[in-house]
Amino acid sequence: MAKIPYIRGIRPGIPTPEELRERIPGWGVDLDPADRPSYPRELADGVPDGILWDFPEEQPDTSPPRERSIEHARLTPVFGTVAPLHGVPGAVRRFAYAKFSEARAAHWLLLLAADRIESKQALWQSFSTDRPDSFVEETGIRAERSHHGLRSRWGRGRVDKHQAMDPVVLALPALLGGWAVTRVVRRLVRS
Repeated sequence: MAKIPYIRGIRPGIPTPEELRERIPGWGVDLDPADRPSYPRELADGVPDGILWDFPEEQPDTSPPRERSIEHARLTPVFGTVAPLHGVPGAVRRFAYAKFSEARAAHWLLLLAADRIESKQALWQSFSTDRPDSFVEETGIRAERSHHGLRSRWGRGRVDKHQAMDPVVLALPALLGGWAVTRVVRRLVRS
């Protein structure tokens, strides 16, 4: 097995430089070593094995195994185990790492979706505690009045005026969820 997580070499399905140059204007402008900022200090054959550091002892993989990019042949020698993947968001993250390259938007969109799922799970779990999350305070709508929210945005040349919609964007899912729960409870009471 190679000593680095990423293995160089020809992999199937990767277009040749000539194909990329025909398809993408400007692709490969730095292929000539003389055009690279690091030239002539760049090593022609890459970094030789063992010249910079010895490969450390590998940490044993966990069960279930840690997620890793499909571009890498192996995990890094040391990795975190404090927050292992769990539940539905963990399954979505494992799927994103197992099926899609980091260069694909699907990979990152699945990771974002997993984050949103975990966020909503935490919100619903908070209702089972003595101190559930407060929708109103988390939207920041109260700070709009007490910390000059509107005055700080207009008339000062700021470009981030979208923040006026943030309380609505944050509160809308909560309001829709509350409305849906209310409808379900009403139907159950009537039946």
